[in-house]
Amino acid sequence: MNPLGERWTTDQVLALAPDEASRKAGGKLAAPGPWSGTGADDGAVWGLCRGSGKKPYQAVVDIKGPAFRCSCPSRKFPCKHALGLLLLWAGDAGAVAGGEPPQWAGEWLAGRRERAGGPGGAAAGSGAASRAPADPAAAERRAERRLRRIGAGATELEQRLTDLLQSGLASADRAGGGGSWDETAARMVDAQAPGLATRVRELGSVVASGPDWPARLLEECALLHLLGRGFLGIEGLPAPLAATVRSRVGLTTEAAELLAGPDAATVRDRWLVLAQQDSDDGTLTTRRIHLRGERTGRMALHLSFGGAHRPLDLALPPGLVLDADLAFYPGARPLRAALGERYAPAVPGPVPPGCGIDAALAAYGDALRDDPWLESWPVVLADVTPIPGRDGAGWQLADADGESALPLDPRCLGRAGPWQLAAISGGAPVTVFGACGHRGFLPLTVWDPAPVSL
Repeated sequence: MNPLGERWTTDQVLALAPDEASRKAGGKLAAPGPWSGTGADDGAVWGLCRGSGKKPYQAVVDIKGPAFRCSCPSRKFPCKHALGLLLLWAGDAGAVAGGEPPQWAGEWLAGRRERAGGPGGAAAGSGAASRAPADPAAAERRAERRLRRIGAGATELEQRLTDLLQSGLASADRAGGGGSWDETAARMVDAQAPGLATRVRELGSVVASGPDWPARLLEECALLHLLGRGFLGIEGLPAPLAATVRSRVGLTTEAAELLAGPDAATVRDRWLVLAQQDSDDGTLTTRRIHLRGERTGRMALHLSFGGAHRPLDLALPPGLVLDADLAFYPGARPLRAALGERYAPAVPGPVPPGCGIDAALAAYGDALRDDPWLESWPVVLADVTPIPGRDGAGWQLADADGESALPLDPRCLGRAGPWQLAAISGGAPVTVFGACGHRGFLPLTVWDPAPVSL
């Protein structure tokens, strides 16, 4: 049995694909021809797929995660071979016979389920093992050294921002006058403050962002100054805000500590999967799974990371409901969470209730009040209609009564998402999940009534 308690449908398999190209490539492999040694049991599907090399690719899927492993060099998760295998299994009950997994598949499955805390893995957590430092005193000394380094980096950054403002923002557009931020970002990396380094690098792109870039640069410098001063005065901040500042500069909390530490506090709910997004920066693949509690109404974001030969550990297509514990990372406005114990297989969920545009903007404003470095806040909009602007620009989502409208984030205008949203809507109101921020609304999922990723 799979996480739904039944054989997956083709649509549910395709919902796992990281992009349209993977869907098409996986569809071409959804036939018996390239496959050999296929098999399945109540928790996994496996097979060998003929490729361009001498050895076939070994693909195995833990359908209770779901999680994927393939010996191909692809950086996408799931890759086209895993998708093709699942499509073959889902499309024809007789195409993949039952049986025992071969050694290469069995070893991977056993390792996953051992880390998850049980032979079946259905009640598995996030797979984060509880690890205590071998030498707590040494760990504390390392943490103190890192705090001093970050403090020194924040002090240096303050001086560089002061120099920029004293010489004028126009100097940021001149070679040698502060226009290159790479050196400053590298200094923040040396100070073990990756969060500061990321924000510094973004300053360089602001200069080339078109008209009115000085105003945008000043805004970003102000936020960076606020973060630096916040860290330097962190001892005087309220605990939730101090936790937010620590996370923004790059100090993270281990998932194992959240789930099993002395101050562990989990929230059990039926969590509806609202969206799943994958992004790849060339070295690291990041998966973002957005959830909302059926009882609590809380929004949550689960992050997982993968790299070469290190597959992402969790895939949940939109529309599933997961009865599980979540442990939220500390902060003034907690959103990111670690997945703890799962109490039952995931099942299909309903169309989520949503709010109007005014309430969505208010939710973003409330979140921004607690975390001024927040880019956006996840919301579900109900009964909104997509309205295209002239020449496909200036899209908006309008309330059913026509009293309020919210512009779409310009970052989505170059993709097919807005037109796909309009096609599904057909001019009628729909329910849409996305991120509401200062750039506008970034749609991620629409219900038709089944969820469709945008």
